[in-house]
Amino acid sequence: MNCKKGKYFGTKFALNIWKPKVQVPNEFSLAQTWLSSGVGTNLNTIEAGFQVLPSLYGDNNLRLFVYWTADNYQKTGCYNTNCPGFVQTSNRITVGGTFKSVSKYDGIQIAVLVMIWKDGENWWLKVDEELVGYWPGSLFTSLGDGATIVQWGGEIVNLETDGKHTSTDMGSGHFADEGFKKASYFRNIMTVDGANTLREPQGVRPATTNNNCYNIKTDDGRTSWRFNFFYGGPGQNAKCP
Repeated sequence: MNCKKGKYFGTKFALNIWKPKVQVPNEFSLAQTWLSSGVGTNLNTIEAGFQVLPSLYGDNNLRLFVYWTADNYQKTGCYNTNCPGFVQTSNRITVGGTFKSVSKYDGIQIAVLVMIWKDGENWWLKVDEELVGYWPGSLFTSLGDGATIVQWGGEIVNLETDGKHTSTDMGSGHFADEGFKKASYFRNIMTVDGANTLREPQGVRPATTNNNCYNIKTDDGRTSWRFNFFYGGPGQNAKCP
């Protein structure tokens, strides 16, 4: 999901977390938010969410991750605290740490609340009620004036092993149309404005690469969920060869 271009100083949302199947080690599956500004080599991003990334971690566990870049993924940027950048402050929730409790298909749903916001020069990350850490403002150029785009959703890598679309799951591995308890969701999505006020996003547009592999369904009418969407899919299937 892409929010219309504007001026944003953070986002807040809840999502149900899963342990997606990744077909081969060099692929990954994630659910995250992106806050970005700038164009070309001046693109700055802050990213945070949950991922299965076997090539980095050496296992198939679901982990909290953060990322940043200040030059469109060229020479700057870093996952977690693998190099200077994000400053970990919590000793309870750590970036790179595993989440053992995940949602079950047609069963219990494990939801996590995530918030990122600009406080002074720095951008802070909060997971549930825990302040996890922050991205120092000194890392960035254009993000110093706030983000111009906010996005939420899933992403996978498709290496087309054996010449076929990957069977790596996005989210639960089930299409958005299956809805609550079966598909992945983002709900109660808000943005943060210049007065540090939470606002419902406006002009949000769904974006997918191939609806036959992974798709999105917006707002299923749950008023307590405010702005929300379901997303995901199994990848390779009869309509996604």
